[in-house]
Amino acid sequence: MTLAIVNTRAGVGLDAPAVQVEVHLANGLPGLTLVGLPEAAVKESRERVRSALVNAGFDFPNTRRITLNLAPADLPKEGGRFDLPIALGILAASGQLPVEALEGIECAGELALDGKLRPVPGMLPFALATKSAGRRLMVPRACADEAALAGNGLEVLPAESLWDIVAHLLDQTRIAPHVLPAPPKAQNPAPDLADVRGQHQARRALEVAAAGGHNLLLAGPPGTGKTMLASRLPGILPPLDEDDALQVAAVRSVCGLALESDWGQRPFRQPHHSASAAALVGGGSKPKPGEISLAHMGVLFLDELPEFSRSVLEVLRQPLETGEIHLSRASHERRYPARFQLVAAMNPCPCGHLGDPRSRCQCTASQIQRYQARLSGPLLDRIDLQVEVPALPPEQLTAQTQGESSDAVRERVMAARARQMERGALNSQLSGKALEAACDLNDEERTWLAEVLEKLKLSARAYHRVLRVALTLSDLQGAPKPGQPHLIEAIGYRQLDRLLGKG
Repeated sequence: MTLAIVNTRAGVGLDAPAVQVEVHLANGLPGLTLVGLPEAAVKESRERVRSALVNAGFDFPNTRRITLNLAPADLPKEGGRFDLPIALGILAASGQLPVEALEGIECAGELALDGKLRPVPGMLPFALATKSAGRRLMVPRACADEAALAGNGLEVLPAESLWDIVAHLLDQTRIAPHVLPAPPKAQNPAPDLADVRGQHQARRALEVAAAGGHNLLLAGPPGTGKTMLASRLPGILPPLDEDDALQVAAVRSVCGLALESDWGQRPFRQPHHSASAAALVGGGSKPKPGEISLAHMGVLFLDELPEFSRSVLEVLRQPLETGEIHLSRASHERRYPARFQLVAAMNPCPCGHLGDPRSRCQCTASQIQRYQARLSGPLLDRIDLQVEVPALPPEQLTAQTQGESSDAVRERVMAARARQMERGALNSQLSGKALEAACDLNDEERTWLAEVLEKLKLSARAYHRVLRVALTLSDLQGAPKPGQPHLIEAIGYRQLDRLLGKG
């Protein structure tokens, strides 16, 4: 038979749409034509496949006219993942492999010139789609563990070379299905909150942020533990369920990052303040995920917040609202998840020592004003908790007593989130009538809160932030609704509004 069809998949964001590699051998002027919107790396596969077939001991049909079609034709194809299906299609079309042997399987892999198989990125989304289609999956051995993360119901057949796969399809040497030796487990445990000395208000704010999904801003002099506190947030968030863990791993898979070492952990991403907008939200001529997508279901930490370009910070506004990012280019459009929790840190002034009892501030009033004016007002509108992290006295730094562990705090966080799930959403996502109904303030509490906000010169926007945080505080306590003590504590987390002159 001179026609063969091999099933494979393209990589489009976190999706893996089906692609059929159609190979037809015909009489005529010898040559190989590749159609179906292939990009440069796919066009180069012609030479890799030719050399791999010859060096693996197979015959390449040099005297025939070979037409390769990657269908559907309107779907862009990129990368070396199509090498293996193209090679198998040529073998089947030339009669060196039964066409029936290719039924019920999907495959992907880049070929070396000697016929060895090399890994390709994005194997986890590929495997999940193959599992849904009910087919078996043949992959390079280096991709086997990643493909097996798709779970039960998918038969993964790993191979070292093209010859191994052909021998399996000819029933000469069978490939044993790959099974993970043990369930994946994170190799690097999250740092413990018990390591943080002092900073009781900041620790409390961290717990509130975790419980309600609130974004958090930490302000204070250098060396007060802002970064240390932020890095402890993933450890007090609830564990990822299997679906969320797979989604987090799928983003890393598309980026070509290792999955096993951080499996099941909440991501913690800390981009440098010189990062571009494309690095933060994703981009490129072939759009790839950025830091916000790599932080999906975890924490994005922006240290030295005023040092980030204002235009870079502005691009965070839309994903903070929607939990996803849309990237459009001339011939590509990608959608990536980006539901992260934002934690930012900043110094109060350019030298960092404004209000620091250990060192005198060297900045002028105009320098301080310009520094604080770099902050994006619309971005600050999306930060419910703003906390000062002061310098600690030496006796607190050297104290032997430790604070609560991350495990103890996580128990309270999970209990508070369970109460919120009964209402249908995290408190940070409530607004308008839903927020007012959940808080259910009486007339006396409303009047008191309005007077306090006016006295502290806080804006109407701050009113809803205070309500959201107060609701989380009541959930942590197990109270049916926020009371005046919760409102007082919530107002305490607006202290930077007055420092920065923003509401």
